[in-house]
Amino acid sequence: MHLIGLARRGTLTCIFGASAASSLIGQASTSSTSSTSSTAVDTARRHQMLFTRGDAVLAAGFVGLTVAMYPADKYFAHHLRDQTRPANAFVDKTGLIFENISSPGAFIIGPSVYFYGRYWHHPGIEDLGWHGTESVFAASGITGLLKGLLGRSRPYVTKDSNPRDFKFGTGFSGIDRESFPSGHTTTAFAAAAAVTSEVQRMWPSYGVYVGPILYSGATANAVARVYHDKHWASDVAVGAGIGTFAGLKVVRYSHQHPDNRVDQILLRTSFAADGRGGGIVAVSLAEH
Repeated sequence: MHLIGLARRGTLTCIFGASAASSLIGQASTSSTSSTSSTAVDTARRHQMLFTRGDAVLAAGFVGLTVAMYPADKYFAHHLRDQTRPANAFVDKTGLIFENISSPGAFIIGPSVYFYGRYWHHPGIEDLGWHGTESVFAASGITGLLKGLLGRSRPYVTKDSNPRDFKFGTGFSGIDRESFPSGHTTTAFAAAAAVTSEVQRMWPSYGVYVGPILYSGATANAVARVYHDKHWASDVAVGAGIGTFAGLKVVRYSHQHPDNRVDQILLRTSFAADGRGGGIVAVSLAEH
């Protein structure tokens, strides 16, 4: 039991450590980009900043976490769901809340924030809502493709579940083989990374509070997915990595390329009444 307790704490420490690293690196890279944008830089230099040294460190951390979790996946699947322990009972009661906030919540909250900013003419809120939504869709697309191609079986598929059960291409045929990576975890971390980055740009003093809160919520979602027997520990580790990168890159790219057509259409569309009971939709495609 002592060994199990150490394993449980070790797993949570790794996941929370990755979460904290995501938050800190995301905020640092955002601050760096913001300060750079306030100076005169040419377009070529701005484009080169899409990937930074911090990104390499973050990627290495998530790869290392995934590799570390893989050999112990089966052990954790059998021992991290002891319902007699108070901590696990808490996860059981609150896990569904975090999972629903992640999906379908993220696909509802993001567009709602975008339309709120659109209606009340708050460009920053529009950015936050749209880029959060864009990050979630981008991350989900990557995860969905990997799920389908790798075809890893979920822990609950058989009584003696096998974490090494990969069958190429079978993930497209049903949810039982869509374990790797975790889609809920990917979505949660993509939203956390994107929203934290946008908040850091608009209200830097609030970023130090928003980041830890959002990443902690995303981590709670990841733990719940393992606890509820939907994913292996390595599934949520790689999902967290994909989501974090998607959120950071979408926000960074969008602000470095304000002339990209998607943002021009979504963020520069205006609505007005035509005076006859109808409406007018206008889209500005002017170069900046």
